[in-house]
Parts: sequence; C-alpha cells; structure tokens
Amino acid sequence: MKNPHLPLHMPSRSSLVLGLRFSIIVVAALTVLYQDLVILANDALQSEFMSHILAIPFLFGYLIYRKRKMIRASVPSEPSPRLMKAFLNKEIIGALLFLTAFFIYSFGSYTFTPLGFHMFTLPIFVAACTLIMFNTKTLRQLAFPILFLFFLVPPPIEIVYTLGSTLSVVSTLATVAILNLFGFAAEITTVYANPIITITQPNGTPLSFTVDVACSGIYSLIGFLIFATFIAYIARTKMWKKPSILLIGLPMIYLLNIIRITIIVLLGYYYGMELAMNVFHLLGGWTLIFLGTLLLLVITEKTLKIQLFTKHTTVSCPDCNPVAEREQDFCSSCGRLLQYAKLKLEKMDLAKIAAISTIILLIVSIQAPVFVLTKGPADILTQLAAGQEPTTDMFPQIDGYELRFVDRDEDFEKVARQDASLTYAYVPANQSRNVVWVTLEIASANGKLHPWEKCLITYPLGLGQQAAIWQLDLRDVQLIENPPIIARYFAFHYKMVDLTQVVLYWYETSTFVTNFTSLQRHVKISLIVFPGQTESAQEAEVELLPFGIAVANHWQPLKTWVPIALLISQNGYTLTAFPTAALILALVFYTLTQRKEKKTNTKAYNKLTKQDRKIMRAVKKTQRETIPTFGNIAATYKELNREAIDAETLLSKLEQARSIDLIKQEIASHQDEPTMTWKIQM
Repeated sequence: MKNPHLPLHMPSRSSLVLGLRFSIIVVAALTVLYQDLVILANDALQSEFMSHILAIPFLFGYLIYRKRKMIRASVPSEPSPRLMKAFLNKEIIGALLFLTAFFIYSFGSYTFTPLGFHMFTLPIFVAACTLIMFNTKTLRQLAFPILFLFFLVPPPIEIVYTLGSTLSVVSTLATVAILNLFGFAAEITTVYANPIITITQPNGTPLSFTVDVACSGIYSLIGFLIFATFIAYIARTKMWKKPSILLIGLPMIYLLNIIRITIIVLLGYYYGMELAMNVFHLLGGWTLIFLGTLLLLVITEKTLKIQLFTKHTTVSCPDCNPVAEREQDFCSSCGRLLQYAKLKLEKMDLAKIAAISTIILLIVSIQAPVFVLTKGPADILTQLAAGQEPTTDMFPQIDGYELRFVDRDEDFEKVARQDASLTYAYVPANQSRNVVWVTLEIASANGKLHPWEKCLITYPLGLGQQAAIWQLDLRDVQLIENPPIIARYFAFHYKMVDLTQVVLYWYETSTFVTNFTSLQRHVKISLIVFPGQTESAQEAEVELLPFGIAVANHWQPLKTWVPIALLISQNGYTLTAFPTAALILALVFYTLTQRKEKKTNTKAYNKLTKQDRKIMRAVKKTQRETIPTFGNIAATYKELNREAIDAETLLSKLEQARSIDLIKQEIASHQDEPTMTWKIQM
C-alpha cells in the first residue's frame, strides 16, 4: 500500500539530477584540494596531534544524512524574484565566494605554511558551488555541515604548543596534589622545560614521568571539541541548552586526562614502568575521547534531559491522511511533506556544470604542489638502511668551502619518528668565515618536522617560563622565484651563554628511491651559522642566502609554475580584497533592502482591514510559540478572537499577504522533517 506521506524512494530522474548536482560539488572540491587532503590524511594517520581529522569525514557524512530530507525539500525552493532583482542573484554571490576561495588558495601557495591556507578555503569552495548549483535555502540547510569542515584546518601550532604547555603544567600540579593527598611522596622537577613527576617506590627506587605536550590532554581536547560540537548540533533540545554541552564537556575531558595521568603514575609505582607505559598508550587519544563522549551523553541526559534521538511523533491530520493522488507537495493544513517536488535537468544546470568543470580544469592546469616537489639528489634512504655513511652528494659543492658529513642523530629520529636526521658542515678554507651547518630531516609526515621558533619560544612560554633565547629576527624570505621556495629566517641569542645563532630553513616534498621503490617524503632543510656577535646577525643572513639558493637549486625542482599562477599567487592578498569587498557590499545592500522592506511592510500593515490584522497577529503569535503551520495559525486565531475562521478565507488572506511580501512561506525543520510554515515579514 502506498505511503500517503512520503514516497518509498525518489523518482529516478530526480535522483539522477540531484546526484549529478552534488557530484559536481564533491568532484570540484576534491580535485582542487586533492594534494592537500592527501598530506592531511597522511599526517592524521601518523600523528596523534592530527588524528582527530580522521573522524571528520564520517561525522560530516552523518550530518548530511541527518539533513537529507530538509536538503531534498529545499532544492526546488527559490528566493522571491522581487528580492533577487533588488539584490544579487545566487550565481553572482557564488561566483564571488569562488573567487575569494581561489585567491586565498593562491596566496597560501606563496607562503611558508600553505596547507593551513588551502584547507581554510575548502568550506568556502563548497559553499560557493552549493549556491551556484542549488540556492540560498539549500545552502542554509547545509550551513552547519559546511562550517564543520573548518575543523579540517590544522590547528595553529603556536596555539597548540602554548595551550598544551600550560595544560601540562596544570596537569602535573593536579596529579601531584592528588598523589600527596593520598600519602604518596611525589614532587615536581623540570627537564628541558618539561614538568616531571617523580615518585619513590616502596623499594626506594625513584620513578620519573615526563608530562609533555602529548600528555597534557591538548590532543584529546581538540578531538573532543569536534565530537562535542557535533553532539551539540544533533541534540534534540532547546537552543539555549546546546552550548552547555561544550561548557560541561571540555572541563570534563581535561579532568579525565588528569585521572589518566594519576592512574599511570600509580601503576608505575606498584607494577613498574613497562606496564605504566602500555596503559598510557591504551588510555590515550581516541580511548579518552570515546570515554569522555559516553560520559558527556550520560551527564547531559540526566541533568539537562538532552537526547540525541527522539521518537518522531505523528499528528493525525484529516487533510493529508487519506490515500490519494496529490497535486501539492505539502499538506495545506499541517504543513507535512507529502511528496518531493520533481527535479529536471534544465539547460541552465548543464551550463553551470560545464562552467564549473571548465574552471576546475583551468585551476588544476596551473595548480602548484603544496610544497615544492623535488628529486632527492642521492639514494640517501638506501644508504641509511644499509648502515652506510651518507654521501655529501646531498648538497652542492661551494667554492671556498669543504662539505663534510658530521653526524646522524638516531635518538632524535626515534623521538620525532623521522626517517633521518643528518648534520653536515660547510667548513671554510678562510678561517675568518663562519662554518655553515646544514641539517637535513626526512619524515613520512609533515607534522614530524617541527619549526625552530616553536620549540625555542612558543613551548617554554606556554609552560609559564621564560624562553632561553632572545628573538632577534623572524621573517620569511624567498629563495627561488619559480617554483617559489619560501624559507624562514630566524635569528636569536641565548640568554645563558653569549651565543648568537642564525637559522634559514624551509620545507620540500622530495622523491627518494629505496630498494628500487620510489617514495615521497617531506623534508626540512636548515642552514645554521653562529656569528661571533649579535650585531653580525644581519651579515649572517647575507652569508646564508647564497647557500640557501644553491641548496634549493641542487635539489632539482621537478615542476615550475606557469606565469599566470605565479602572478596570481604573488598578488593573491590584494586580489582577495576585491571579491571580499564586493561580498561585504552585497551583504550591506541586502541588509538595507531588508530593513526598508520591513518598514514598508509595517506601513502596509497599518492599512489592512481589521480582520487582516487579526490574522497577522495570529501568525506572529503562532510563530513565537510553536510551528506556524496553517492549522496552528487557525487554532491561534480562534484562541485570540474566540471565534473560528473559515479555512478558505484564511488561506485566501494568507495568500494575499504573501503576494505583497507581508508574509512568506518557508520550509522549516521539525526534528529534521520538512514542514511548510507561514512567517510574518515585519
């Protein structure tokens, strides 16, 4: 028997049309940001700091699934022609958003940290394509899922280090306080700016537990923030209760991390370090997030009566319950969706698809790698795997200097989980010159290559300590114009010793061959000098730049940028201002137009008949107290005026008010079910 409310499946033609439109958006976004997403996924798989990103595609998919009915119902709905004439149509707004995203993307490619800029543009790209392929109402339904994609932007490492360092100190203090409260002799020391909990076992053996950034709970907080935001959005509750989920959840997950550290210390106290470390890895990261999420659901349900899923209540409606062929998509009485509007592939749709496809192909044709792609000058990974000393072919020979291999730091490789951490030196024939040290770090993920300034400045400041250095200079410099290689120049002076250090470093993505297999690895190259005096730092920069240019050229960039890509990237910051300014002006114009229309509507309301004003008051009261469906408006009218109104009369009056924009019809969400409502425009 046919369901009178909703079809069991959408008409096949409508399904194909809808699928084609959404496919264009997905393919466009993935094509433009493919390189970035691969790097991001690789970092997420190999770094606890980025592992929260793995959950975002699944949560995003569920958000789309949850809103599927509202999205489908809103697709045929277009804004009023009058408003679109007064304002700007959706295609123009979408094109401006698209340009804004493209220019930000291009500008990011010309910076020291392109990945963050690129991922920031993903939600903007998706919003732009949604506006172009659908309409503003569809975009409004997809607003939260699209905004949710901003969680894919790698968190600024400065904030992570600063906050993580502070949290590690607080976690250490709290853990030691708990241990001392229960009679365990624990104390705090500091090594390399990391707080350490030291506790003495019954046999007199001291045990030390370092609470670094990874143990501080910052990674769990970042991951849990994503889940808590997701839960707050899908929760079936009043709007004012949703922020309370975050207010309860974030302190709770941090408290759980303190409990985790305390348990690990006690396990080490009673059963030894090996068991404690195994439990540390077992209870870290995703396990802590999972337990915190379950606990948050229990607490919010018991205290605030918040539920994620509620049974949908079906109200009997005599106007839409009988089985019959329907001409209307929504019940005129209860507003319930009876059938989805049929979709057709119009000529305009084909034109939009062709336009977006052409633009994406043009972007890809001029697109540059996220990091400059190079070919490793030597088979370094094979040499290291065989235990051989790395050759000096990794770097160019420079007149007046002898290139030597100095050291391989295998301890640092294990800590940072890198493939190689090598040190070379350019020793000058003229001893009045400085030795130029070169460090080469090779890793499978970009997140394993740490910026210099974060380790020396950001991290200790986050611990509430003074940095061990004075920063003399920090800025970005360009080594090669095409492909553009942007390096960071960092000069500093140690406080404890009279020593100045100048570093010039940059990142690349290189192709290496090991055991006849080609591997792409991320590389950080650092050039270092120790000038005799602080005043010599600027001279050291002049000395380092030729070395940086020579090394960058020696690593054989595999792809140069086409001139147009280079020009757009160099001027991306300026170019972004134009579409952004146009969007701001459009928003201002839209706001002023809306305000003007409301004033006009107020004047029109004063000229209405007595009965018309009664109807308008009924709509306003219904809108404020419940879902303003036709049936509810009729009930409110009867309650206010103590007399019923004929359904045909009421519908006729509402249609008249809609024709002059005093009232609008809008698809509203009731437990994610599309419902046709009437809303006053004053």
